[in-house]
Amino acid sequence: MTKVIAMAGKGGTGKTTTSALLIKYLLQCKMTPILAVDADANANLNELLELDVHMTLGEIRKEMKGDIPHGMSRDQYMEMKIHQALIEESGFDLLVMGQPDGPGCYCAANQYLAMTMDKLAENYRYIIVDNEAGMEHLSRMNLHAIDTLIIVSDPSARGILTARRIADITGPLQLEIKRQYLVVNRAPDPVPPALEEKIDQAVAEADMELAGIIPASDELVQQELSGSSYLSLPDDARVVQQAFAIFDKIFAQS
Repeated sequence: MTKVIAMAGKGGTGKTTTSALLIKYLLQCKMTPILAVDADANANLNELLELDVHMTLGEIRKEMKGDIPHGMSRDQYMEMKIHQALIEESGFDLLVMGQPDGPGCYCAANQYLAMTMDKLAENYRYIIVDNEAGMEHLSRMNLHAIDTLIIVSDPSARGILTARRIADITGPLQLEIKRQYLVVNRAPDPVPPALEEKIDQAVAEADMELAGIIPASDELVQQELSGSSYLSLPDDARVVQQAFAIFDKIFAQS
């Protein structure tokens, strides 16, 4: 059975960083194959993985509004184009959603997308979705059943409040989520008591568990500045060990 892990949180909290570290973790644990989906309009997961993007799903949806090659149905054409858009790597593939829908109705294109994603999902053990602030892409891709939702926050009162609100709205969005976790990213070390209090309050009042806290990391800053893949971070790097401890906790309960 394919398991879906989705990231959520307000912009700039480190969802993409957490996604890249999670891919590294799954690869190291040989929990493959993996489909990573960059569903953020400001797509940059490929940059953290040092990969080039040649086609996005947003571009494919625009093509779907035009003529389809003779002898192909629209769902066959969508399936073909999505396979062309896949960036294939050892142990994982990357699919980039691209820019959100513009003027005009994309309902049919999104329907074909959902049908194709349903077929595509069967080929993977895990699907990781790096979401934008909202979670509309999950329904567009027909991913209503989420095994694990990782809500990422920065070390601010507003970030923690947003994380709590996200945990609260998953019900009205008709998303079936088995477990929700809070990860606080780029936190001061040691964590100030006031921040600990905000975190404890949010976890107590919302349907989510605290998976862990990742302190601010010079190692990640240097890795990003150099343009090197996060997958090449040394396994003994402090931030890698901290992130892996969080993922160990999550997967031990899944």
